[in-house]
Amino acid sequence: MKLVSKHIEKDQSGSVRLVPEESEDIWHAYNLIQKGDQLTAATSRGVKSESSTGSVTTSRVQLRLTISVEDVFFDSYACALRINGRIVTEARYVSVGQYHTLDLELNQPFTLSKPEWDLISLQRVRDACDITCQADAAAVTMHEGLAVVCLMTQHMTVVRQRIEMPIPRKSRGSTTNYDKGVQRFYEQIYQAIKRHVNFGVVKAVILGSPGFVRDQFFDYMMAQAAKAEDREIIENRAKFVLVHTSSGHKGALEEVMRDPQITARLLNTKSAQEARTIDSFYQMLNNNPDRAFYGYADVAKAAENAAIGTLLVTDELFRAADIPTRKKYIRLVEDAKASSNAEVLIFSSMHVSGERLNQLTGVAAILNFPLVIDSDAEYSDAEDAKAGEQ
Repeated sequence: MKLVSKHIEKDQSGSVRLVPEESEDIWHAYNLIQKGDQLTAATSRGVKSESSTGSVTTSRVQLRLTISVEDVFFDSYACALRINGRIVTEARYVSVGQYHTLDLELNQPFTLSKPEWDLISLQRVRDACDITCQADAAAVTMHEGLAVVCLMTQHMTVVRQRIEMPIPRKSRGSTTNYDKGVQRFYEQIYQAIKRHVNFGVVKAVILGSPGFVRDQFFDYMMAQAAKAEDREIIENRAKFVLVHTSSGHKGALEEVMRDPQITARLLNTKSAQEARTIDSFYQMLNNNPDRAFYGYADVAKAAENAAIGTLLVTDELFRAADIPTRKKYIRLVEDAKASSNAEVLIFSSMHVSGERLNQLTGVAAILNFPLVIDSDAEYSDAEDAKAGEQ
């Protein structure tokens, strides 16, 4: 998704102008557009005209309309989005108050205005527009004097930086200039990785090269990280995978993606993380039910007691047509983060794990410590309850 412009006022009202660039962006738009929003986009509309002889003809004209959203329809098979609502601005051939349906298409910009941009919607915009929040892996292909830093998602590979610099040749009896040139080259790659790779998101950082360039760079990077006490690089050492490629050009990534070692690493996608988390919840529910809550009322009480370690919420709850319902779950997310710095995972209803969560009312929590319900349906720390029994 491309963010063209963003104007958010202090009261959180405002608009964003976006351009969907791939099928996944239509899904993001579906999660953003809600009843009561205003949507502006190019469209066509049938217009009837009558000639002087009385004959009536119908033609389609191109218009740019703004509608107040009433219904949103998403076709998961065609990945198509249709939004129905009443026209709210004057335009040629149409009147305010008439119904119209807008079809969002790839590479066609649209403007979405909301009376209030909540944190979930703003985060959705950031995630949709920031390639570093979507990348499953990063890759650096290199040979002496050339390195290409890429981020890879399920749908595309994006070059974030291309590094080219001359490296002096080794001279007879001395390699000082050559060594200094290589050091400068490696330092640029190191800084590019720190600048472009979000280690909280990527599952693997692939270093590929012919010969031993990748090994020498990896040794240099780890030595520099240790010297500078760069915890991010040191703690993510296990994510680096060194593979052989025929060159340092981007095209070498085709060879990389055929490597079974890489294929296994990239199985660890967002959907896999969701599946592992819902499995952990069910295990906790079976083995230690006082640390596994589901349903809004129970989870909200856990948030009040600053007990939530991981909050699981399905994205369907944020698409609720009822505005108070949407706000209720947004407040729950805010409370969980504020009270216990909980990790919040928003599950996609398009994945099996999201369907499983929906069977549990769509919201659940894994707690940091047990909570129990007494006879008055109030919660207390399990340790306090045991002390009271004694």
